[in-house]
Amino acid sequence: MLRTHTCGELNEKNIGDSVTLCGWVDTVRDHGGLVFIDLRDRYGKTQLVRSGSVTDYKSEDCIRVSGKVRARPKGTENSKIPTGSIEISVDTIETLSEARPLPFEVSKSRETNEELRIKYRYLDLRNPAVQKNIFVRHRVCQIIRRQFDKHGFIEVETPILTKSTPEGARDYLVPSRLNPGEFYALPQSPQLFKQILMVAGFDRYFQIAKCFRDEDLRSDRQPEFTQLDLEMSFLEEKDLFAIIEETCRAIWKEILGVELAPFARLTYQDALARYGSDKPDLRFGLEFQDVSELVKNCEFKVFRDALKKKEGAVIGFCVPEARATRKDIDALTEFVKGQGALGLAYFKMESGKLDSPIAKFIDEKTQRKLIELFRAENGGLLLFIADERQKTQKILGALRSEISKTPQGSHLIKPGLFHFAWVMDFPLFQWNGDEKRWDSEHHPFTSPNLEDWGKYKPTGELGRIRSRAYDLVLNGNEIASGSVRIHDEKLQKEIFDTLGLSEKDIRERFGFLLKAFEFGAPPHGGIALGLDRVLTILLGLDSIREVIAFPKNQKAADPMTEAPSPVNERQLKELGIKIR
Repeated sequence: MLRTHTCGELNEKNIGDSVTLCGWVDTVRDHGGLVFIDLRDRYGKTQLVRSGSVTDYKSEDCIRVSGKVRARPKGTENSKIPTGSIEISVDTIETLSEARPLPFEVSKSRETNEELRIKYRYLDLRNPAVQKNIFVRHRVCQIIRRQFDKHGFIEVETPILTKSTPEGARDYLVPSRLNPGEFYALPQSPQLFKQILMVAGFDRYFQIAKCFRDEDLRSDRQPEFTQLDLEMSFLEEKDLFAIIEETCRAIWKEILGVELAPFARLTYQDALARYGSDKPDLRFGLEFQDVSELVKNCEFKVFRDALKKKEGAVIGFCVPEARATRKDIDALTEFVKGQGALGLAYFKMESGKLDSPIAKFIDEKTQRKLIELFRAENGGLLLFIADERQKTQKILGALRSEISKTPQGSHLIKPGLFHFAWVMDFPLFQWNGDEKRWDSEHHPFTSPNLEDWGKYKPTGELGRIRSRAYDLVLNGNEIASGSVRIHDEKLQKEIFDTLGLSEKDIRERFGFLLKAFEFGAPPHGGIALGLDRVLTILLGLDSIREVIAFPKNQKAADPMTEAPSPVNERQLKELGIKIR
């Protein structure tokens, strides 16, 4: 090796040793003939001292130095870094590579325009604050592998070049030169392969898998992303939940030193009724209360008209200690209108009474019951939406989330909280109003609740059929999704038929899976956990791009490599492709 030590390991025990270090110049300080250089590598920093001119070296030059370790003069120690008690008295310096003028200061790269950061990602990644995210990612992957190995799981890599079997997003297609006019697809997930591994008898599979989806991007999406993918045979939901919970506990304990609270369990319907979302943030309350019965005879026309609708409801929640002004309430009203509401009804709790322009339409007895129901105290803000039930729940769910980000709700969430919840019993199907047909809520391989299937399939009440699907939610984010799968060929064909797939569609898209089911498929199920999203929450970051070594920008492009890019006519001709 060109070095005897790294820049993060020397301490008082090494005083007097002759050492050689390699790294990048972090800072240079000229103290009048005595030059101090902080040398940096991924392990840390070491202070160098030499006599001479500062002009020979500048930030980000890559150098090799040799010298003796000595104690720093008393009073100049730096207790913030492991090497802060020593320095190197330099004998020789060799420049390994000079750095050109920098597009941004490495130590402040996170304050730089994101597009520039991605373009010069190799400089951004030199920033210890950015490197930390990648190091934590490595540690989390090691924890995952240890945990799953302990439980008898086998890590298996599944193909990247596979068949186009649309699973909700657009596929990335790859043309085949050897089979002109035909295409591979990059996998949106290893779904079919992991099910086939169960048919093959592997029993317990996992993979830290790369997946690809051609979809519009946002802060928690990338065109290529990584998921912890797993499948188990002969399982019940509780078996899978236990392994995922144990793995999350191990990650949080080792990385943050945090003991996680018990994971909550909610049904899909309960989550909507209480929080207006199938991925509720449980770090704070603001649970909904249906007050339809309480206000059905009141004189407020908006409430009365809403309750005349089929499935009409008046639902609300109370924000404690909101101390909201009229301007605050107007802003919240505009927000819910943007979500599709006609307006926002409210009461402010002041001096033990409800104050609102609509208070005169609600009798005192009903007001007292509202105060009691919401346990309202002075400074509290009661908010209500009146409309069709599902619409009301959805709008209130968005409002609940929005309030937690405003000054009126800033006190609701204490820093450092992590609340996990399993959401279960999702609908098996969702109605596609545009195309007038039923779609799978998750994917077509999800097992129905067999009791519901037998009860509601014959009557055509498909919207009432529950699935054996489940999501894992963390702080209001869906971080994992999975289900018990269909392993019976006949039932799988019935599901395809219900979705309106023709025999030709079924054979072309999924024929190989159904063929595998003909040879003794075991009951099985699994889940996929979004590793990038988990890391983002774990580290308290705002974007998954921060935890990916080489991310794409919001246009799914890489400014560093300039991908995607045109290809020459010869390549297109070989593939039999013409650009239209």
